[in-house]
Amino acid sequence: MLLCLSSNHRNASFELLESLSLAAPGATDALLSSSAVVTGAVVLATCNRFEAYLDIDEAAGAPAGIAVASTLAALSEASGLSAETLRASITVHEDADVAAHLFSVTSGLESVVVGEDEIAGQVGRALDRARIGKTTTRELEQLFQRATRTSRGVKNLTSIGGRDRSLVRLALELASSRIADWSAASVLIVGTGQYAATTVAALRDKGAEDIRVFSRTGRGPAFAAKHRITNSTDFEVDVVIACTANTVLGPDSFPGTSRRLVIDLGLPRNIEPAVAAIQGVELLDLETVRLHAPLDALSAHDDATAIVRSAAAEFIAERDIEPAVVALRTHVFDLLDAEIARARARGAGDETESALRHLAGVLLHGPSARAREFALDGRANEFRAGLDAVYGITPAPSAQDAAGQADDAQSA
Repeated sequence: MLLCLSSNHRNASFELLESLSLAAPGATDALLSSSAVVTGAVVLATCNRFEAYLDIDEAAGAPAGIAVASTLAALSEASGLSAETLRASITVHEDADVAAHLFSVTSGLESVVVGEDEIAGQVGRALDRARIGKTTTRELEQLFQRATRTSRGVKNLTSIGGRDRSLVRLALELASSRIADWSAASVLIVGTGQYAATTVAALRDKGAEDIRVFSRTGRGPAFAAKHRITNSTDFEVDVVIACTANTVLGPDSFPGTSRRLVIDLGLPRNIEPAVAAIQGVELLDLETVRLHAPLDALSAHDDATAIVRSAAAEFIAERDIEPAVVALRTHVFDLLDAEIARARARGAGDETESALRHLAGVLLHGPSARAREFALDGRANEFRAGLDAVYGITPAPSAQDAAGQADDAQSA
């Protein structure tokens, strides 16, 4: 069974998301060690959301509530927030709803700026981290890979996305009321990651020419050379844009009283709130940016939503019918292997085996396709009954059936 615990800009405060973001690096291991029923976890942490995607072992017989409780306890210990506080700011999605939610998130339909560019890459990197940490599972791999394909479909088939849809660009739009001429403004970017690269592109689209980069990690010169900007340590500029994960700037970084705009796109915060009290400094942070999300971006395009819903329905249908298809293929290939062995005993060669395997594949294609059609129509049980009637095959329970059986056992 799949579970998703989602805390995002719609149901949680900025401070809570910041605390969870700080806990994110160790959250995956904590989730896996929190309960024997959690077999896999992928954690997605961005400036707008913290989400834990979990693969739950139905064979353990524990209901979803136990996995949720143990996950909240693990997150509470990692973040320092009480379980009650977390429960009030987390939405739980179960099984079929998990796919619909992740596909919508990855397609940018749940973002502050609907259709934003960055989220699909962030989802992909979350899966990469889970792979490196060996915390993903086959179920989670399939879920996240399908989410990526769905987001590409939304981008290619609708007008919901585009390079003008991003939190960085929204922040620059808000900043434009303070910066009359970007071509005359000096801008310092703090950070050298993907967000920094996106910021360089957005600034150039605004007409900015004097773009500099600062990094405490030593990567500034290489980043500057790659993006044809200047490496710098001078904060005496018109605009400072912080978008990194490992630097926090306090009042001592902004000496003097010269007028400047400081934009903090980091989560956790890159700029201490005390900076806003410095004379001449105006601080624009993520919380402020969210409050000014354009109204025309707050509802998803109907076509994009339809693509997401259709993809989620197909994913769940395939998942539901997969044990039956696997059982049929196993039955046919067991018979095939026995027949090939007999043919080889009679002197048949590789050509005979190749022909028999090709024939088996052709014969299986039709029933496999029909199985998915039946599942999409809500008739998966008819296909299973047909397997039993024709071949005497009883497939293993699907994920949904196993979850239902676990719930029934718990109720009894």
